[in-house]
Amino acid sequence: MNTWTPARISARLDRILWKVQKPPRYTGGEHNSVIKDWDAIPMRLALTFPDTYELGMSNLGLMLLYDIVNRQPDMLAERAYAPWVDMEALMRQEGMPLFSLETRHPLRDFDIIGFGLPYEQLFTNTLNCLDLAGIPLRTAQRTADDPLILAGGSAGTNPEPMWPFIDAFLIGEGEEVIVEILAAHGAWKSKRQADPAGVTRTDLLRRLAAIPGVYIPSFYEATYHPDGTLIATTLRPEFADVAPPVVTKRIVATLPPPTTDFIVPYLDVVHNRAAIEIQRGCTRGCRFCHAGMAYRPVRERPVQEVLEAVDKMIASCGFEEVSFLSLSSSDYTHISELVKAVVDKHGADKLSIGLPSLRIESFSVDLMNLLEKGRRRSGFTFAPEAATDRLRDVINKPIATDELLQTAEEVFSRGWTTIKMYFMIGHPTQTDEDVKAIADLAWAVMRVGRRLIGRKAKVRVGVSTLVPKPHTPFQWVPLEAEETVRRQIAYLQDSLRGVGFHFNWNNPRETLMEAYLSRGDRRLADVIERAWQLGAKFDAWGDQFRDGAWMQAFAEQGLDPDWYARRERSVEEALPWDHISLGLNKEFLIQEYRHSQVGAVIDDCRDHCFSCGILGQFKEQRRGTDEEAWGCPALGKQAQHNQPVSIMPIPLYINPDMSPDLAGQFGPRVPQLAGGTVSQRLN
Repeated sequence: MNTWTPARISARLDRILWKVQKPPRYTGGEHNSVIKDWDAIPMRLALTFPDTYELGMSNLGLMLLYDIVNRQPDMLAERAYAPWVDMEALMRQEGMPLFSLETRHPLRDFDIIGFGLPYEQLFTNTLNCLDLAGIPLRTAQRTADDPLILAGGSAGTNPEPMWPFIDAFLIGEGEEVIVEILAAHGAWKSKRQADPAGVTRTDLLRRLAAIPGVYIPSFYEATYHPDGTLIATTLRPEFADVAPPVVTKRIVATLPPPTTDFIVPYLDVVHNRAAIEIQRGCTRGCRFCHAGMAYRPVRERPVQEVLEAVDKMIASCGFEEVSFLSLSSSDYTHISELVKAVVDKHGADKLSIGLPSLRIESFSVDLMNLLEKGRRRSGFTFAPEAATDRLRDVINKPIATDELLQTAEEVFSRGWTTIKMYFMIGHPTQTDEDVKAIADLAWAVMRVGRRLIGRKAKVRVGVSTLVPKPHTPFQWVPLEAEETVRRQIAYLQDSLRGVGFHFNWNNPRETLMEAYLSRGDRRLADVIERAWQLGAKFDAWGDQFRDGAWMQAFAEQGLDPDWYARRERSVEEALPWDHISLGLNKEFLIQEYRHSQVGAVIDDCRDHCFSCGILGQFKEQRRGTDEEAWGCPALGKQAQHNQPVSIMPIPLYINPDMSPDLAGQFGPRVPQLAGGTVSQRLN
């Protein structure tokens, strides 16, 4: 029986918090946090972010769910975060369970524990949180008295490595389905109270499996070829009456009203600001980008709704900064109107407005110029991802180098002192010349800065290694060899020396871990659990990362991390996530993968629909949505800007620098060279 009451937890916290770093991580009681009458509310959800408070408090997705659930009269949501290593040691020493911040109830007391998984490095922390909560790690070990373990987020689009630990995955967007899940659990709970012996945990899972967008891993099974490759992941026959063979993500057709009553933290967090999502999804089609594929279709929030939300946030939170979030903020149709309206109304109040993810163009500089008026200017961020026109065509991010340098000219000439540039190495077809071009481009930008503002000019270069992600055109691509990555990083370290330069890069071993976890199958579950037993946790923190624990876990399970991460896959091979649909046709992804091999660029899908699958999958939602709210063309009408719909993605052009021999390898569906250079196309 659980003897840890909220009163006992509070008393123990009074004795131990003085011993840990940043005690406000564990106290709760922040402004705008919601505390409901525990005994009066039948359904209780613990929203748990399996990393530190500072990171979790900056996660907009969990904050949206917190707000939505707490608006329901018969439901409550409270928060929990992974304790840092010092607090965990004290909790284990005291036998104290993981608890919620709002009422300090042990997580075991909640009906549902929902984990947010935005990145794979949180897998071991998730197990650690379950263990701290006193909950069996595996679904098969839990009884009807244990909380339901729910998970969602970007890392859950390949749920298979975590399949035995999570009872149910929420695939896609949670604003509507989270209430449906809680309601289904409530109905099961009422039935079980009337018949404790006759109503089982499996009955609950069957109810949840019938909800679109909910994936119950234990209802499916995987089979393998003798060489270890996957045959298929299929629905078990006994659950065919409630669960689909392929689980399709949930979307919200129209973005719900934004959250405005943000919780105000007691200590500085990663993003200490209010945030409004002005647009969801992206139309650019970068082939490496998981978010750009996973969050389709594009949906925009009306300007007036954003303006009203800003006013409410200022009144409710007192934040001095609001960030307008989007995968590509300058693609928001009414971005100029929005920025001008906010500046006109709140400029005198010195409200700082953030616009992340701007395109590299003069228009973006104009926007930032307006936002920064009257303030000291520091950094401006570019994300070209590749340094040559040829390689940017491969990844379908066609930004001409000349245009990038012209934008740098405008940035430095208007008073900014720092340009940050983000690149990837390990792209398909990348050569050493493409890596050398990163240094050359950084130096070219520095020369622009020194010519305009002298030695005040600074260039910060960040380089990560491509991790081929599920549900993207690069999901078949191998992770680059570690020896090659280290050699290329060493070259850039040596080349980017000098006054004003700052260079940072990712640890290749941490990149390997992200790759095998994101591309893994069900057999990796035993590796994850063993690595956690050997001390792996906080894997996203460089000083906590334990590569040795992971390698030992792989060796003990007889598996090879490179087989998962560095093996090129055939497009005919079954993938561990094939039974999870994000609405994209696999044929579209294959075609885009083939296009990458010849540097074939396709257009922004706001300008021309390429039948990626989203419009067909969600046609009913599209029919009921305002024409301007979606980036996809309206059904049953002749939309002027992006019709007709193509049955395949016909490229604008194929890069003439790519070998013509490559084009012939991919058959007649790949068109011949359309002519024209990159610079001609962009002009």
